[in-house]
Amino acid sequence: MRHFGHIAPAAREGLFFQEPREFGADSPAGMLSAALGATLYSPATRPRLADDVIKQAGRGVVSMVLCLEDSIDDSEVDGAEENLVRQFADLDTRGSEVPLLFIRVREPGQMVDLVSRLGRGVRLLSGFVLPKFTEERGVPFMEALTDAEKACGQRLFAMPVLESPELLHLETRRETLRGITRTVNKYRERVLALRLGVTDFCSAYGLRRAPDMTAYDVQIVGAVIADVVNVLGRADGTGFTITGPVWEYFRLQERMFKPQLRRSPFLEGRAEELRTALIEHDLDGLLREIELDRANGLLGKTCIHPSHVAPVHALSVVSHEEFSDAQDILRPERGGGGVMRSAYTNKMNEVKPHRAWAERTLQRAEVFGVAREDVGFVELLAAGLAE
Repeated sequence: MRHFGHIAPAAREGLFFQEPREFGADSPAGMLSAALGATLYSPATRPRLADDVIKQAGRGVVSMVLCLEDSIDDSEVDGAEENLVRQFADLDTRGSEVPLLFIRVREPGQMVDLVSRLGRGVRLLSGFVLPKFTEERGVPFMEALTDAEKACGQRLFAMPVLESPELLHLETRRETLRGITRTVNKYRERVLALRLGVTDFCSAYGLRRAPDMTAYDVQIVGAVIADVVNVLGRADGTGFTITGPVWEYFRLQERMFKPQLRRSPFLEGRAEELRTALIEHDLDGLLREIELDRANGLLGKTCIHPSHVAPVHALSVVSHEEFSDAQDILRPERGGGGVMRSAYTNKMNEVKPHRAWAERTLQRAEVFGVAREDVGFVELLAAGLAE
């Protein structure tokens, strides 16, 4: 699979200076963690889940979480597990390309049980999402993941969700972070990414952000994100990929919106009109939050509606200007440091301070591609929504 792989090759060629690279479930962990993109969540109770998975793969989704936790009622868990077994068997018989698939469990014991029940379909499973992750809860989860790997004979990844009250509350945050760090470091080779459960953070204080506010506008949430990145997102080789929080609103009507996308950037050049349409369709808050995710060291995003996928991916593509700067900074002859004017003549590139940024930018360019000089977000969004 590859990002933007659902659009025609000729269209990709017109959009990208450097096209996104192909990757698969057996690719190196570092590549997969950067490639997660918009991870789409779906309740495991959906009766036509296999159809949904294939449909979303055809629309550009490369990672999905099939949820047995908060998205379903407590009384539905047994039925949801049975449904997952049926749906994985269905997917296995079809032979269609599927996204990276993860199951969000409630308890450690579910992992070993599920891999044994999935049969041949387990080959389509990339790992598990572990809720309310702390050291106390996380160690049993990670031990169970190791047992599940042995039971099925294949690599399985963990994506812990950082969402517990102990992490939010100021008096317990520091020690909770230390415990999480000890746990994920111990099992580093199996931790694909850390996910932020901002909805649970807000719930602890009876808060809910409005559609014109980002997670960073809720200061108590923004403070936790900053501390998580401070401890677990460092660029010195000790950090992990940390993904952006969920965006809860999805009033965008894609069928009404797609004609505007197709018309404006390519046929009539009305890019400004389209940007206005984005705001009118309640995407402005989402777009600002995605940009703030990037500015605060996060990569990828938890999504609960398909209309969020294309914006996340469009804003993940590396611009030609970013790519040019990153390449200049990392040239071998610049190894000794120094400062230079950027090729776009609009900024200073300082080799040593900007090196970690440049390395991360080229990693993102590998999986999301580099846009041509005259291609921006609007064109990439239009392509991402193409069917």
